[in-house]
Amino acid sequence: MSEVAIVTGGSAGIGAAISRTLLARGMQVVVLDRNAPDWADERLVHRQVDLFDAQATASVAAAVATQHAVTHLIHNAGVIRPNLIDATPPGDFTDLAQLHFGAALTLLKAVLPGMRERRFGRVILMSSRAALGAATRGAYAATKAGLIGLGRTWALELAPDGITVNMIAPGPIAGTQMFHGVVPAGSEQEAALARAIPVRRLGEPQDVANAAAFFAGREAGFVTGQTLYVCGGASIGQLSV
Repeated sequence: MSEVAIVTGGSAGIGAAISRTLLARGMQVVVLDRNAPDWADERLVHRQVDLFDAQATASVAAAVATQHAVTHLIHNAGVIRPNLIDATPPGDFTDLAQLHFGAALTLLKAVLPGMRERRFGRVILMSSRAALGAATRGAYAATKAGLIGLGRTWALELAPDGITVNMIAPGPIAGTQMFHGVVPAGSEQEAALARAIPVRRLGEPQDVANAAAFFAGREAGFVTGQTLYVCGGASIGQLSV
């Protein structure tokens, strides 16, 4: 059976590393992103969509599910919107709930009938080390923590259908727009952060892609409902971002 993976936010950063890794494994990859990848592959398809837009997401989800026999759903797209409590608008929670929860649900519901028919599927949700708590990350940490509970619930519901659901919780990953949007590249803040991580370095997109490749594999069929922290030990130590 050929394998087709949807990767949200797959044009750059962690998403691009995941997309390239799955392509290298012989899969076809459908990237859902506002921006097109600046790289190409004969098995790479890009569908432009703003996942904050629930209606647009539903339209693209239906189209992709009709055109492709999707076996893998990797929901990687995410936004931080850092703010302290007093400066946090309630709309941040609504927006991030749509992006992190709503888009995941819409996409899964679209591809689930096919996965159930084939009795095979892999769902990977991108959480974050920030789910454990991080200053200025109220809406982000709340929704990323919620993804863990959501994924554990979906794992229970879908296990009898041969579909696994697992979560990845990255720590600070350098070289990504999201990370450098809050930590300037080459800054002392970046260097101090690297020193604070137990393995004494920042993560790289490929570190996360390697974890995604494990969960995506057929050999991982007895692993479901799990959260893998790809964080250099930051989830068991003290870290201030």
